[in-house]
Order: sequence, then structure tokens, then C-alpha cells
Amino acid sequence: MLTHIVLFRFKPATTPEVVTALVQAFRDLKSQIPEVVSLESGTNNSPEKLDKGLTHGFVLTFANAHDRDVYLVHPIHQAFVAQVGPHVDDVLVFDFDH
Repeated sequence: MLTHIVLFRFKPATTPEVVTALVQAFRDLKSQIPEVVSLESGTNNSPEKLDKGLTHGFVLTFANAHDRDVYLVHPIHQAFVAQVGPHVDDVLVFDFDH
């Protein structure tokens, strides 16, 4: 299995309605791209203050690195990347096998 973690900080000008729509669009990738085994998401609520301003997290699971790679170039994922890009101030991606 491979875990793919994505963390966002949205631009201050991005309205809460747009953030909600983008989060839902990300969540919808699970039903649109068969290689995604699972997808969980949420907003940061850690009291440690080590988030570096990142506010929204997504954890995707894939069967293997090949399926993650298929997802990365999938046209639906690429359309989402184009949609979210103008609204994101920062993004962190971290993958690991298990």
C-alpha cells in the first residue's frame, strides 16, 4: 500500500464557499478515479501549532506506487489541480509505502 498526503493553505482571498467547493471536488476524486482505494480529509485542529499555516489535509491510499502514478496524471486529477491551483498559497505532498 502507498499513502499520499496532501496539505493545503488557501489564499486569504479565497472565500469559504470556494474552499468548501474545492474540498468537495477533492473528495469526489475517490469516486471518479478507480485507483484511489480510500480518501479522508479534514481541517487542522492540532494544538501543537506546528502546521506552518497549512489548514486542510487529505490522505489518499493506493494499492501501490503505480496506481498513485496513474492518479497523478489522470485527466480528472489534472483538472482538479488546475481548478485548485489559483486558490492555494502553499501545498505539501508526502508519500510513503507501507
